[in-house]
Amino acid sequence: MPRPSLLARLGLDRPELRAWAMYDWATSSVQTTVMVAVFPIYFVKVAGAGIPESGATQRLALVNSVALIIIAGLSPVLGAVSDYAAAKKRFIAAFMVMGAAATGGLALVHTGDLGLASWLFVLVLVGAAGSFVFYEALLPHIARPEEIDRVSTAGYAFGYIGGGLLLALNLAWIQKPAWFGLPAGPGLTEAQATLPARLAFLSVAAWWVLFSLPLFRRVPEPPARIEPDERRGENPVAVAFNRLTETFHELRGYRQAFVMLLAFLIYNDGIQTIIKMATAYGTEIGIGQSALIGAILLVQFVGIPCSFLFGALAGRIGAKQALFLGLLAYTAISVLGYYMRTAAHFYILAGLVGMVQGGTQALSRSLFASMIPPHKSGEFFGFFSIFEKFAGIFGPLIFAGAIAASGSSRNAILSVIAFFAVGAGLLALVNVEEGQRAAREAEAQVAPPLAPPPASPLR
Repeated sequence: MPRPSLLARLGLDRPELRAWAMYDWATSSVQTTVMVAVFPIYFVKVAGAGIPESGATQRLALVNSVALIIIAGLSPVLGAVSDYAAAKKRFIAAFMVMGAAATGGLALVHTGDLGLASWLFVLVLVGAAGSFVFYEALLPHIARPEEIDRVSTAGYAFGYIGGGLLLALNLAWIQKPAWFGLPAGPGLTEAQATLPARLAFLSVAAWWVLFSLPLFRRVPEPPARIEPDERRGENPVAVAFNRLTETFHELRGYRQAFVMLLAFLIYNDGIQTIIKMATAYGTEIGIGQSALIGAILLVQFVGIPCSFLFGALAGRIGAKQALFLGLLAYTAISVLGYYMRTAAHFYILAGLVGMVQGGTQALSRSLFASMIPPHKSGEFFGFFSIFEKFAGIFGPLIFAGAIAASGSSRNAILSVIAFFAVGAGLLALVNVEEGQRAAREAEAQVAPPLAPPPASPLR
């Protein structure tokens, strides 16, 4: 039997798989530059100028919460609509256009424009998170069961590459504007001083749109499938609400996927707490800003090969067992974080996070995708999105409570281990084979695919 090609081993041997992964490349620049590294500082220092930094930080947290609530409310309904109307790519396009336009609009934010910055940031977050619901829902349609783990981890690896490359370029012209012919030195006007950061936001918008094009050109729209009690030509929104109601009653039929969602909610809460609190914790113990930014880049570039390796590991031992290894690594990271003292320690921890972050999240996605019927992928990934967005709410609260109780962030970092332990316990209850069998049986009961809709630029 011939040895599979390198692209096949990476989960990228067909054009539609590479095109699908490129959307992660496109949107990860939003995560790195806008959500993590550049815009939060710009929001506090520039848009929030004139009010206490704590007030601007509080507003930023509120904006994140508003966006989360919007996506949590929209995701399941729109996901069900996309299944019935064969509209996943159209929804990706709509959210992408809205989010990219808002990202470019951030370049219009100047000193004191806190309201404008807040509303635009909400649109950015909703656009990115909303489009990802339908992007992830395409996964079980384009990947065969035996390759779904590799394809999912390849998407995360592409995301690390795309997000890391643009962030490195953005930070280069922000830190050294003269190298790029941008205004530099003393005596700059407000518009000149903020120009590098504002250009970074424009670059993210352009990057997002440009690298989304392969998905629209190469990834086919999954055909519509209707349930036995449905008719063609019904109102898609009415069908969506009916489907969601039925799904709540049918959860026992997808028990393994539901337990997987619960496990993901718990252990991803711990992962998101580490992501959100790492730089604040590092700052508190005296690690400089340049080291913190360097660590963010390190996570991106270590994550590239390690995401691919996690896909290969899942092929050997199974996605569930690979996830257990990732959660064990996160437990070790929390313990090591307790003893962290120097920037060198922080870099080591960043490297460890980069080794497991993409792999654990990618395999969570692919394991869930393998246990849901493809004809309801939009609906189920709408629920997945809710659980993903709410992950990270309780972790920071417990983190803050541990600080209040013990007076130390070092003790708080150990509290995160509980999320990995409980999440791993729930994951152990998941019978993957039974979940995959239930998904296959449900898929076999639906009507044959509808004829594909007329060709359009997005199909």
